[in-house]
Amino acid sequence: MKLEYQNCLIEDVKFSDTTKVENKTLFINKDELIDFLKDVDFVTEISIDLAKPGEKTRIIPVKDCIEPRFRVGRTNKFPGVTGEIEQLGDGITKIMKNVAVVTVGDVVGFQEGIIDMWGEGADYTPFSKTLNVVVDIKVQKDIEPHEHETCARLVGLKSAEYLGYALENVECDNSEIFEIQDIKTEAERLKDLPRVVYAQMMIAQGLLHDVYIYGVDVKKILPTLLHPNEELDGAVVSGNCVAACDKITTYQHQNNSVIKELYKEHGKTINFVGEIMVPELTTLDGKFRTCDYTVKLCKMLAADGVVISEEGYGNPDSDLVMISSGLEKAGIKSVLITDECAGWAGDSQPLADAKKEACAVVSTGNVSHLVHLDKPDKIIGNVEAIKNLAGGWDGCLDEEKGTIVCELNAVTGSTSEIGFHNLTVKLY
Repeated sequence: MKLEYQNCLIEDVKFSDTTKVENKTLFINKDELIDFLKDVDFVTEISIDLAKPGEKTRIIPVKDCIEPRFRVGRTNKFPGVTGEIEQLGDGITKIMKNVAVVTVGDVVGFQEGIIDMWGEGADYTPFSKTLNVVVDIKVQKDIEPHEHETCARLVGLKSAEYLGYALENVECDNSEIFEIQDIKTEAERLKDLPRVVYAQMMIAQGLLHDVYIYGVDVKKILPTLLHPNEELDGAVVSGNCVAACDKITTYQHQNNSVIKELYKEHGKTINFVGEIMVPELTTLDGKFRTCDYTVKLCKMLAADGVVISEEGYGNPDSDLVMISSGLEKAGIKSVLITDECAGWAGDSQPLADAKKEACAVVSTGNVSHLVHLDKPDKIIGNVEAIKNLAGGWDGCLDEEKGTIVCELNAVTGSTSEIGFHNLTVKLY
């Protein structure tokens, strides 16, 4: 497969009478966008707002972030979710760089996040640097939480599709090529390089904790081999409500940092064979089956090394270290990417499980680290939601001052376990 990203750089976003891209500015007809979204079931009210870097704006509770794109000569929908099935990953895709659709909307009792566009909070979320088109919805009061969740997801994806059409006749500023040929061809061409597989773990735990590949809920699959280009081109969609810090948003799937870094080394220091999509299940049998199956696929692919990234923390930590242990016992080197739940002081046991073989670990940060968020000039959404978010609690919002003290848990994308975030490591 050969995927070409044509990057169209956007420097500002404004409301206008016409939706278009002109002079690196995205103009949006708000009414037209709202009309485009009205066919989503159960939605009673839609509001569109803008949030730009540096503004004293707080977005809460954040459901998902999506990058607007336009696929040249192919479907511009998300196959299996908002459109008919079509294989992705081969062709030209125009990218609306620096723009994100951000969906907001309370689903009571489920984990969502915060994006601050300025201050300490902005330092931790990558989405403080994007020009955010925020879509807030209200729904019928008699629907179930999963129906409410579906509304919020579909509105976000369809908004990204709508904005993506504005790129159809826009010339790109630069381009990137992502190409991996069939396994036999690459093995012969790169026979002297180590074969590396990427195993991407994904939340698959029900109760709105799910990810979708071509519209298929990953809790219904065995570990599956995917061409990396398919994920980069939009085949993987976030549908979960895990803690916001390490929830992999759709935007992050579209720009998976692990895939992009492995591509940089492909043909130079490694042969990037492909990626295995690994569901994180809740039952013990499910975990054993998934781990054994992942190791088996890596052996069948004759992998010399495997990079394993996690999503979430807690019970998926067991899947992470069991996969690593199985690989190492099979003679395959493994590297783990995970965040830590190490307490406010950072000195608690970071993972819920451990294996002696799982000894090469990249940490993406401590989800329990406390941050202090100043009072915003503008709130998009409902700030009271912080009390129910992972990382927040009753009393973390100072009603009089408008300030918040919370854990990174509540900050969208702050400890991303695919490396799409702002934290780094300091050596002492």
